[in-house]
Amino acid sequence: MRIGLLSGVLSLALGVAGCSTLTAPLPGPVHAALSAADLPAEALAVVSYPVLRPNAGLRWQADQVMQRRFTIRAPTSAVALDELGPPWRERTDLLASGALVDVVLHGPSVLREAADTDLGWSALWNLSRQAREAGVREVPGGLRVDRSRFEPARGDRTPPFDEAPGFPCNEGPVALQLNDNLFDFHPQADEQSLAARWSPAWAGLTDDMRQVTLVGAPCNAWDAHRRPPTVSPHAGGLQVLLQGAFTRGCTVRRALNLVDRDRLDPPVLPQPWRQLGGKAEQAGPASTPAETRVLASHQARPLAELLRGAIKRSENALTRLVYLELGATAPATVSGRSTREPAAARVEAWLKRDGIDTRSLALDNGSGLSRSERLIPALLAQVNSTALAGRHAPDWSAGLPLAGVVPDARDGPCAVEALLNHPQAAAKGRPVLDAPIDQLAAQGGASENLQ
Repeated sequence: MRIGLLSGVLSLALGVAGCSTLTAPLPGPVHAALSAADLPAEALAVVSYPVLRPNAGLRWQADQVMQRRFTIRAPTSAVALDELGPPWRERTDLLASGALVDVVLHGPSVLREAADTDLGWSALWNLSRQAREAGVREVPGGLRVDRSRFEPARGDRTPPFDEAPGFPCNEGPVALQLNDNLFDFHPQADEQSLAARWSPAWAGLTDDMRQVTLVGAPCNAWDAHRRPPTVSPHAGGLQVLLQGAFTRGCTVRRALNLVDRDRLDPPVLPQPWRQLGGKAEQAGPASTPAETRVLASHQARPLAELLRGAIKRSENALTRLVYLELGATAPATVSGRSTREPAAARVEAWLKRDGIDTRSLALDNGSGLSRSERLIPALLAQVNSTALAGRHAPDWSAGLPLAGVVPDARDGPCAVEALLNHPQAAAKGRPVLDAPIDQLAAQGGASENLQ
């Protein structure tokens, strides 16, 4: 019995290969785990059944609407895998719109991206190198970015989801994901002073750490002492104000989303170009001219490989980008005022084609990083079992984090979902979520019900 984890902190959703039938009421050990944790039975939802026998198995509050959080990634990922296909790859093009005379490009160069999730700093350097090798040295018209693939183009400008808007998990997606808009922040402290390095760095970026207090504490306690940094205009550039406390003698490396894309792109885009001996002016967002040619291209990894990261590592920005891509590539008959509307319609249409009731489903950005997204455990189990039985089952199974392996040849693949909603779920809930899974593992393929 193979158990794969699809969970957020407060809920667990599992894909299992090989299981036997369990029937309500809940098995005794599950009740015991709830009692030991002082949690009510109505806080738990469990669905378990063999994929080939969906009417068998255990269902406890299967149709109860509960806070799903990040399990909503399962429908997004399953639909993307089936609709776009495992080999689907997005790309970024560096385009030229003017004539190349000697080594001078007369007209701007436009960076146009189609949801390329792998466009990091090294990829940007490689694009610049390709263009330089094509004979372009000077771009007086500047390097511009085209984010028009999604509507709105800056859909990332939304209120913070939680108290850590600068952390990568809260990064909003746009069509041009240059390094996910993240800085590498590397503070180092000795006994008396604190210094920090930033990557990428440029002449106009400075920091002010005078309000940071050095304390004696474990190095891994930095998050408990930190306060969110603020960024403001300063001396023609930007200054990062750091506050809170930092531990003496410690070093931290953290990726942070601090600077708005429209402020970050202009100074950063020309850097690799200049390092390669070229000349390019700073420039901001722009639409792609009608007549262009490709100077250089970069391709992202295949979708199947990307989705393994989206589910295993709980990557919000990547899942949201894939969700938007479902909307951007939706059939012409599906439209909406924003790209998220055809994305939602495409997900719901896929579910309905497989006979899944979508009345309990509410979609927003497809990642669970939303206060409004919801689904019921029964729908989550149906998505899982449909994907396990589908044409891309190997890629789906490879994307599920593996919680354990138990031999069980009796019933074949089984869908298992266990979810727990309670204010104390994060502190007390793990044994409760483990209990029904332990019961499945303990059977070892036995057909009798567990009570």
